[in-house]
Parts: sequence; C-alpha cells; structure tokens
Amino acid sequence: MTDPPAPDPSSPIPNPTIVDPSAVNGQCEQIDQEPPRGESQGEFKMDQEMKISENVDGEGLLESSMRLKPHEAQSYRKKALYVSWVSIVVTIILAIAAFTVSVMRHSASAFGFAFDATLDVLSSIIVLWRYSNAAAVHSAHREYIACVILGVVFILSSLCILGKAIHDLSTKLLPRVDDFLFSVSIVSGVLCILLAVVKFMLGRVLTSRALITDGFNSLVGGIMGFSILISAEVFKHEPQVWYLDGTIGVLIGLIILAYGVKLLVDTVPRIRQTRNYERFE
Repeated sequence: MTDPPAPDPSSPIPNPTIVDPSAVNGQCEQIDQEPPRGESQGEFKMDQEMKISENVDGEGLLESSMRLKPHEAQSYRKKALYVSWVSIVVTIILAIAAFTVSVMRHSASAFGFAFDATLDVLSSIIVLWRYSNAAAVHSAHREYIACVILGVVFILSSLCILGKAIHDLSTKLLPRVDDFLFSVSIVSGVLCILLAVVKFMLGRVLTSRALITDGFNSLVGGIMGFSILISAEVFKHEPQVWYLDGTIGVLIGLIILAYGVKLLVDTVPRIRQTRNYERFE
C-alpha cells in the first residue's frame, strides 16, 4: 500500500464554514421556497380582496368602505353628527315659528312646513343614531334600519299634512298675510336649503341613503318655506286664488308620502339580506 500524498502547504485549507453541507442545503432550501411563499402571499391578498368585494356585493358593507380610508370615514362621520345636531336645533326653532304662523294666519302651507320641520328633527335624530357607532360607519344593515324608520316617519307625517291641507281646502280657510309670515318663510327657506346641500354632500361621500333622505327632507322644508311666501303673495294680489296655499300643502304631502313608500319598498328586503353582517357594527 502507498501512503496518500501529503497536502501541498501552498494550497489553501478549505474553510469548513463555507463548505458546510448543512449551510448550503439550508440556503438552497430557502431559495427554493421563496417563490411558493410569494405565491402564497399573492393568493392571500387576492382572497382578501375577493372577500371584501363579496362583502360589498352582498351589501354587508356600503360602497364607501372601498373608497374611504378609516381616518377619512371617521372624519366624515363626525361631520355628519355635527350637521345633524345643528339641523336639530335649527329645525326645532323653525317648527315652533311655523306652527305659530299656521295658527295665527290659518296657513295650510305653514302647517305643512311646521310638520316637515318636525320630521326633519326626527330624521336628524335617526341620523345621529345611525352614526353614533364609529365601528358601523360602513354598515349597510344599520343604514337600512335607519332608512326604514325614516320611511315610516315620512308616511305618518305626510298623512298629517294631507289631512290638514284637505281640511283647509274643504272649509275654504283663507290665509292671512303680514310681515311676520314673510320673515318666517324666507328664513326657513334659506336655512333648510343650506342644510339640504350639506347633507347631500356628506351623504354622497359616505354613500348613505339615510343622510340623503335627511337632506331631501330639508330640501322639501326649504321649498315649503318659499311656498308660504309665494302663496301669500299671490293671495294678496289675487284673492280668488285662495286655494293655492292648501294645494301646495297637498302636493308636498303626496311627495313625502311617495318618498316614504319608496324608501320602505327599497330597504325592507335589504334588511333581511344584510342581517348576517351585523358583526360589522
């Protein structure tokens, strides 16, 4: 037997930490596993997006959940609460003034506006409840519950407005015109239209039908406020058109009734569809 050749002293001695098989295998395993891990992350992200999309399509969440960042949604929610409080205070004052005008001046349209202002107070309270829970800012279920309550309130209020207007027309009740009536109608019309514009803007951003409905009610109040002025001015110059005031009251009552019925038809079935998503609240 021959002895193995002696190592050449000039050749470098291999570093065991570099040629360690376990280290090499570990690196190879990591390299081989990186693509599947990236693929799994992509699949997870896709699954998450699909779940969010399914929630929106299934009406568990409102469309605003896809467009607004959390801090933006909360900012708009606080603005909606602030506008609702302002609306409650303003419309309570206007309702008291309009009821006073209705009793003193026998105005059916003033009575209609007073009832609409009362309705505006109730609808703003419902909006306060709708956005009182910060976690439910995008909850479709809570949104539809608020809309159903608004629909019921609209129908009840419209019946009262229609009853008063029809009574005044049947008894030929003539309105009385003075500066107090003009002042109330102008202030009411301007303030209600301003509130309606702000509510429409917030409702559009939050995709909230409850807020838009509240804005619609304020818009109707603004129109009724100016209608008091118009009907009183017409009666002042043309006494034979005494029925204009009551006719406007009937028209406004029918509009509120139709909107309330449509609101119930659209939202009652959706409450059943979204009740499984109550956890988002």
